[in-house]
Amino acid sequence: MIEKQIHKKVVILGSGPAGLTAAIYAGRAQLGPLVIDGPQPGGQLTITTDVENYPGFSKGIMGPILMDEFREQALRFGTEIINVWIERVDLSQRPFTLFGKESEDAEEVSTIIKADTLIVSTGASAKWLGVPGEAPVPEGLGGNGVSACATCDGFFFRDRPIVVVGGGDTAMEEALFLTKFASKVTLIHRRHEFRASKIMQDRVLANEKIEVLWNTEIREINGTKEKGVESVRIFNNETNEESILPTQGVFIAIGHQPNTSLFKGVLDMDEVGYLITEGKTMKTNVEGVFACGDAQDAYYRQAITAAGTGCMAAIDAERFLAEHEAETATAAG
Repeated sequence: MIEKQIHKKVVILGSGPAGLTAAIYAGRAQLGPLVIDGPQPGGQLTITTDVENYPGFSKGIMGPILMDEFREQALRFGTEIINVWIERVDLSQRPFTLFGKESEDAEEVSTIIKADTLIVSTGASAKWLGVPGEAPVPEGLGGNGVSACATCDGFFFRDRPIVVVGGGDTAMEEALFLTKFASKVTLIHRRHEFRASKIMQDRVLANEKIEVLWNTEIREINGTKEKGVESVRIFNNETNEESILPTQGVFIAIGHQPNTSLFKGVLDMDEVGYLITEGKTMKTNVEGVFACGDAQDAYYRQAITAAGTGCMAAIDAERFLAEHEAETATAAG
């Protein structure tokens, strides 16, 4: 049963730094944007503790507080925010149609949303190991010694021993970056060889601060809320031996998965699922649909760059609407 029907000039799917920045810009342009919260309102920053690399906060700021500020600023400029689960979309004609349910498990569509323009800012989710102790606080140590972003959190591990998990280029990059801070980096990989490019492997293997544990898997991350990570329980899949490795940080670097499955076969994306945009703009292959943030950026994946592309997407949407309104007026005249 359809309980609500909404029609907006700008609909923004996702409420992380990219989506809410797009809302701020669209709101200030008097476009009355609608933001649809995703499964994780506020994005990955809501499970991050200290954020020290976002400009404007000289003493740093807690991730959830930062996203509350984003949200309040968007609301200040007339943004409407709703929490529905988008089951499917129809981008075959404008206005576009989004079909929403009360929750992922709900059986029936309850909300129909019409969008003159759509900004996709659904983000990307880090791939996790799925082991005890890895979950976000308070259930686990995620954000309290467990991280999926060396650039974001490496600074907090100065002169401490840490672990990096993975075998691709991302893991190599993270391990090398973290040698700037950590006293020692232990790179754990479940196979006997890396998948990374040879040049990255050579750099890692030549770095005296990095030790590689081959054929090894993490089975559990140990620690306390007060002290953070203290050790990991590891398993050698060649010898079947378990042991405890003392460490004060665990960086998971096994990749990210963009949250774009909703648009598969409709919007152009790469082999992983990152949306492809046109040139220096945030335009997708469907006219009137724009993409920003980690749904589109496979390289930087930072809050500040996500916010920047959110700004760009909103400006692109505003210009698109102005051009089409001008064309309509000319045709009518």
